Amino acid sequence: MECEIPQFNATSEEIAEILKTSRVIAVVGLSSNPERPSHGVSTYLKAQGYTIIPVNPGHKEILGERCYAALRDIPGPIDIVDIFRRPEAVLEIVDEAIQKKAKVIWMQEGIVHNVAAEKAKKAGLKVVMNKCLLKEHISH
Repeated sequence: MECEIPQFNATSEEIAEILKTSRVIAVVGLSSNPERPSHGVSTYLKAQGYTIIPVNPGHKEILGERCYAALRDIPGPIDIVDIFRRPEAVLEIVDEAIQKKAKVIWMQEGIVHNVAAEKAKKAGLKVVMNKCLLKEHISH
């Protein structure tokens, strides 16, 4: 799956709209290690005014926010599910995001899963793959 080419990616205009209208971002695989990309991206997004909800079963709190073991454990609505996990984990995360009625699946750089993306789109979610949320925010 490493050389999979994204087939269901949002357009640049759709990404701009996602960034403008979204407020709550569940970050699946958020690391407490400041050296990890998930930590840097989440720190930036939090500083930009987004609500960050860490999803990592190994922690109680990251970035001063309560951490949840899974998306299904999060109370309240989620706009973006930002995925920092291996492609093999994506389909299960997408299933949970659909159940939670999230609006967007965002797979970070290096993550492409067309089967999961198609499933998300059919359920009405927008999909972004192989793109960094921080870089897209800066460029829009």
